Amino acid sequence: MIRNRHIIVVGLQPWDIEIGSNCKNMALELSRHNKVLYVNRALDRITALRAGNDAKTLRRKSSLKGETTDIQVVNGSLFTLDPRTVLESINKVPFAFLFDMLNRVNNKRLAREINSAAARLGFRDPILFIDNDFFRAFYLPEMLKGVTETIYYIRDNLTSQPYFKRHGARLEKQLMGKATMVAANSAYLARYARQYNAHSYDIGQGCDFGTETAPRPLPRDMQNISRPVIGYVGALISSRLDVTLIENVARAKPGYSFVLVGPEDDTFRTSGLHRLPNVHFLGSKPAGELGDYISRFDVCLNPQAVNEMTIGNYPRKIDEYLFFGKPVVATDTEAMHMFADYVYLCNGAESYQQGIDAALGEQGRENGMAVKRKNFALSHTWENCIAALGEKFIALNRSN
Repeated sequence: MIRNRHIIVVGLQPWDIEIGSNCKNMALELSRHNKVLYVNRALDRITALRAGNDAKTLRRKSSLKGETTDIQVVNGSLFTLDPRTVLESINKVPFAFLFDMLNRVNNKRLAREINSAAARLGFRDPILFIDNDFFRAFYLPEMLKGVTETIYYIRDNLTSQPYFKRHGARLEKQLMGKATMVAANSAYLARYARQYNAHSYDIGQGCDFGTETAPRPLPRDMQNISRPVIGYVGALISSRLDVTLIENVARAKPGYSFVLVGPEDDTFRTSGLHRLPNVHFLGSKPAGELGDYISRFDVCLNPQAVNEMTIGNYPRKIDEYLFFGKPVVATDTEAMHMFADYVYLCNGAESYQQGIDAALGEQGRENGMAVKRKNFALSHTWENCIAALGEKFIALNRSN
């Protein structure tokens, strides 16, 4: 466990992001035994223009004008910073040398604000924790005063995405290489990082289990849906989910109801799934109500598309399903292997059909799996995740 240190956390997500932010949860856990400064994403020029009336943009503008304080107190050992600077929007710059020059300017502006805040808070010899931000934080290990130890945290293969690929593919490798250690939330990403830093470790993933699994009300929009119910909860995004797989399985099982809860992208909105009478799109729901739906599913699905982005991702959704003791049918990826004793791993429509039938076959016979699933999910806490991070970090320091 890392204790009694000062830690500066820099990442892609602002503090006030909705539930599910890895970086925010890790910062909260770190603050239990350390003094932590969480740096909100600095305003960039394009965001200032395009999203000028967004609440987060307005808050950052207020900080820039000095109308609000740049440092906010979350608790006695955790603070957030709204940097009083504007960064240039440079991602579309085609030339590496020019991008690097402008990115250094951006990093220098951000470092000035962080150094000022850290000094006011009395930070000494801080650890720098970078959450996947290989652009704005690339030069911070050298620019932040007193920093001699940097932890780079990789939770997504962002460089597989077009926005990050042009410059991120080279910068992330370099940033991992100069970090003290790299922490990953899956074995796949840890192995990827180890190509560039031998001190790369899978520290697992924490999850939020804020809801009880006691009997929950049947959602009104599920009252006329016949059972068995095969359900999915989460964003319906074609880059992460296999639309064709879902459609083929739903067509092959016309007697089963397939319930999809979450916002749709254009591919899902125009897919043939909307023409199938046994497929029900229920739309977005407040986070606090999602458990009501999961608790009423007979089988939970994670029909993941397999690509560069998804293959190494930690499947947090599986923990959310298992917390309710539900049988789960999911795509077989390397990151899913740690769940192999608790879920049905499948490849292709026929395999999914067999997995769903096997899961439904559990009904009416008590085999203790519901309790085992819940207990396994509950072992994936932010406390355990940060403890694993601290164990690796301290062992590495002792060996140097």
